[in-house]
Amino acid sequence: MENGSYRYEILRIEGLRITRYSSYPVFALLFLIYLFIMVSNIGIVMMIAMDKALHKPMYFLFCNLPLNDAISATVILPRLLKDIVAESDRYISFIACVIQAFGYHFMGTSAHTILIIMAFDRYVAICDPLRYHTIMNNTKVVRLSVIAWITAFVPVGALLALTARLSHCSSVISNPFCDNPSLFKLSCENVLLNQIVGLLFSVMYGMISILCIAVTYLKIAHVCLKNKNSMIKGKAIKTCSTHLIVYLILLGCGSTVIILHRFSAYEELRNVASVLVYVIPSSLNPVVYGLQTKEIRQGLKQIFLRRKVIPG
Repeated sequence: MENGSYRYEILRIEGLRITRYSSYPVFALLFLIYLFIMVSNIGIVMMIAMDKALHKPMYFLFCNLPLNDAISATVILPRLLKDIVAESDRYISFIACVIQAFGYHFMGTSAHTILIIMAFDRYVAICDPLRYHTIMNNTKVVRLSVIAWITAFVPVGALLALTARLSHCSSVISNPFCDNPSLFKLSCENVLLNQIVGLLFSVMYGMISILCIAVTYLKIAHVCLKNKNSMIKGKAIKTCSTHLIVYLILLGCGSTVIILHRFSAYEELRNVASVLVYVIPSSLNPVVYGLQTKEIRQGLKQIFLRRKVIPG
């Protein structure tokens, strides 16, 4: 069966290497984290949709980020939770595995483009405030949001198509979930092309996002240094620092996994990092924006005050 030309229709996922006694505490922890991710991110989107005071280009563009976080967590965590408690049933079809891998890479790539368009919004607001509402009109906001999502579709699709054509000599996914490197590692063929294309895609997309964010912030910094109004400077620094923290968290987590995939000796560490790359940003993003953004913080306070029951 393992003759170099066979493709397994059913694959087994190794999952996280945890003992039977620690599986339930890990399950409970990840379930609570997933619950927090969904409630916090979807809650922020609903709050922005319902509060007319937040119907501004900045917050409409920001809605893309919690949506991305909620979908990303759903792509990975429910399946991972099932595998933790059902060790004997860690099987997935090849097609479902490819779909999960596509979702994993698509959402990760889209997160970068979403943060790029958010940086562009801050650049226009700070560097060209008088024309902000003319430039960032409803049509532009919709176009930027669509661009943020569709730009990842073609390159990620091409990456997975290149991997899906390979034959298999193994049916075991060494990762806790399906991704492109784990899929092409199933093959005994020469996967140098897959490795090169995957690495080039990751580096190229990472460099583009770093370059766009860096240029944007350099221009914002230049305007802030020239401006003598300390109030405007303070508001710009507070708004931009929130965005920059979120971007650095995403970049740091993503880079760690990419690097660890190149070293087979750190497989167990890579498996944990692969899960954390979605758990950490998706959990921290709503907290960072909720605490740092005055309007969102006030909106959350109003929601809690409305629900507070005063004894008669």
